[in-house]
Amino acid sequence: METKSYTSAVERSGVDEGLRGFMLKVYNYMAGGLCLTALVAYLIANTSLITLFFNINTASMSGLGWLFLISPLIMVFVFNWAVMRGSAKQVQGVFWGFAALMGASLTPILLAYTASSMTRVFLITAGTFGAMSLYGYTTKRDLTGMGSFLIMGLWGVIIASIVNLFMQSSAMYYALSYISVAIFVGLTAYDTQTIRNIYASADSEDSLTRKAVAGALSLYMDFINLFLNLLRIMGDRR
Repeated sequence: METKSYTSAVERSGVDEGLRGFMLKVYNYMAGGLCLTALVAYLIANTSLITLFFNINTASMSGLGWLFLISPLIMVFVFNWAVMRGSAKQVQGVFWGFAALMGASLTPILLAYTASSMTRVFLITAGTFGAMSLYGYTTKRDLTGMGSFLIMGLWGVIIASIVNLFMQSSAMYYALSYISVAIFVGLTAYDTQTIRNIYASADSEDSLTRKAVAGALSLYMDFINLFLNLLRIMGDRR
């Protein structure tokens, strides 16, 4: 009896250690993606590369700028294909490419706000994200139902945002920003729990890496969207 208990404890310890290593890999990929996004946005905004994206004379975006603006949407489909059929290296390559393109697409938005307010909002985002991710990792509560509700809410926000492109309502703009903050706060906890749960389904090192990168992208998107919506609410425009 004691031998079985000891064996069970050793196995459980091994799983816990493996899970911690897996989650650390997820967060490392996510942090690396955020750093790459910030670096690309900074380089474009502060070098002559800005002229490739913006027409200085008319203060409008160029054709290349619009292409980079929508490119992350295309990369999402490429990433999903890579996760399903590609190797770990292909998934990693698409992830880094996605993070770089996201940096290019975010440059016009970041140029609209002061550096000090972006720093302040980033710190608030990091604290909120960290707290909710920790909750998702440690809670015993099943967040599946909450996640399904939040995803439906997200689709509602997307549709309402498209409608508001034509209505140009400032009240709806801020209301959608507050709702989006609540949605991505909840999705951070839900996605963390989901990533934690899929660790057991990995059957090889290659599969483990692909799942880690996929999980990193989910948390990366939660962080980016939480940051952008908080920036709309709390940021100071130039």
